[in-house]
Order: sequence, then structure tokens, then C-alpha cells
Amino acid sequence: MILLDTDVVLDIALDRLPYSGPATELLNRIEHGAEAACIAWHIVSNIHYIMSPVRGGASAREFILGLTEFVSIAITDTSGIRFAAQLPMRDFEDAMQVAAARASGARFILTRNLKDYEESPIPAINAERALAQLN
Repeated sequence: MILLDTDVVLDIALDRLPYSGPATELLNRIEHGAEAACIAWHIVSNIHYIMSPVRGGASAREFILGLTEFVSIAITDTSGIRFAAQLPMRDFEDAMQVAAARASGARFILTRNLKDYEESPIPAINAERALAQLN
């Protein structure tokens, strides 16, 4: 299981070059069963909020519905938030990603901001490295 960080999902949704290429390739592999993946519950509203002004609200909802056909939602609870709050990470949202990854049993967090996860107990990798591991 891989947890997809917000930046990776938005790179795909908004086709943000040069990041969208490897991320889209990885997502296509995930869709075809090469690896299980999830996203954190709390990022779904962020995806809609950021995507809507660029692609429209209907397109954002369509993207979310399509994504959740093959990517599960990692749900955390009070203990997950307490876990996140105790992590030695500067960005609390990233710590919440770690808590979601932990709750879902993810082996990795897929992100392009590896530096943000240096203190994470779950290793972070970028799309290129994840693709190499799948080969």
C-alpha cells in the first residue's frame, strides 16, 4: 500500500509539468493492479477546493469519483490525530498524512516533497523511485 500525498494527486489532476508525467504513469499502474494505494480523508476537500477554480467544480468531483474507483480513502480517528500531533514534523498537514498512512498500513508515502517527510516514521518516496520499485 502506498499513500498518495496531496501534491502528487494535484500534479495529476492539474497536469502540473514536469511532475505529472511520472505520477500519472504510476497512477495508471496502480489502477491496473500493480500496487494498492490510498489517499488521506482530509485531502479530498483540498483537491476539490484547489481544482475547482482551474477545472470547474463538476470536473473536480468527477476526478475524485474516478480516483476513488481504485484508490481507497485512509481514515484516521482521534488517536491518529494525537499521533500526528506528537510527530517531530514542522508541517501538521504532513504529519496528518503520516497518520493516515499508518492507519492504512502504507509502506510508503508518495510525494515530491521528500524533505517534508525526513522525520516521518514511514518512508517517503517520489514517483520515479516508486516506478523503479514496481519494475
